[in-house]
Amino acid sequence: MTEGQEHAWARLGPRYLLPVPRDAAFTSVAPGSQIDPAQVFGRVAPLVVEIGSGQGHAIVHAAAARPEVDFLAVEVFQAGLARTMRDADAAGATNLRLVEANAPEVLQHLLPPASVDELWVFFPDPWHKKRHTKRRLVTAEFAGLAAGSLRVGGMLRLATDWEDYARQMVDVMDAAPGFARGFEGEWAPRFDGRVLTAFERKGARVGRDIRDLAYRRV
Repeated sequence: MTEGQEHAWARLGPRYLLPVPRDAAFTSVAPGSQIDPAQVFGRVAPLVVEIGSGQGHAIVHAAAARPEVDFLAVEVFQAGLARTMRDADAAGATNLRLVEANAPEVLQHLLPPASVDELWVFFPDPWHKKRHTKRRLVTAEFAGLAAGSLRVGGMLRLATDWEDYARQMVDVMDAAPGFARGFEGEWAPRFDGRVLTAFERKGARVGRDIRDLAYRRV
């Protein structure tokens, strides 16, 4: 991390970072670590969780714009989390918390069943080399964990700039028990709650189309 990010981590970490009991790995979540969102945020409110929040552009913007909703950012890279909490502090976003942990373990062990109103997965690592595609996040196993975390009627929102990953997402989610398409046609309309980031603009400049998907928990 840069000096500024280290300073943000030390100053703002106690406010924004959730303490997580670990299993074997540093970014793991120990079984039995379930949180109570009402205790964490000090109120009962809709909960939006972003998986792989990166530097936090989307979730900080959303948290600042929707103070009536609670937001949880899940990321494994400390530099991104430090940038997120620094920007959240500047924006006065008190309805945001951060978790430094592997996303599947957060869904499995940290979040209570049926506690999430929206789950966001925006531009996950595409692992575009053929020998690496097995490392992609959106699999049947992930869909099962997502189904367990989302309330009935909740939404799983996805976006990627890699067409073959988008089609893999469709194959996985169309076959996933407990989900139904929340869109008509080949792709969902662009989710208007997702702020346009430098990453997305860069993908568009090099000719990669952004594809959105939305699936409702049923």
